Amino acid sequence: MTPAEPYSLKVPLEGAVTIGLLANGFPDSVNFLDKVEKALSDRLPEATFNRYDKGDASKLVSAEMLDDIVANCQAVVAAYGH
Repeated sequence: MTPAEPYSLKVPLEGAVTIGLLANGFPDSVNFLDKVEKALSDRLPEATFNRYDKGDASKLVSAEMLDDIVANCQAVVAAYGH
């Protein structure tokens, strides 16, 4: 069994930061990200959020969407619905 690797935050979240919120297209992934955005904005008042929605959980993120995320976000939260 491969041991779990701990990870650390690589993006400084003090001050202005843009966080991408990526819904994968499963039901309720957008609703879940609504709650994530609220929780993060309470803790990170200077953060702004860009919303993305794949629309279809069976497809990969498009090259255009990925380019936009990379160009405009310092961090990304991807959400699965149920």
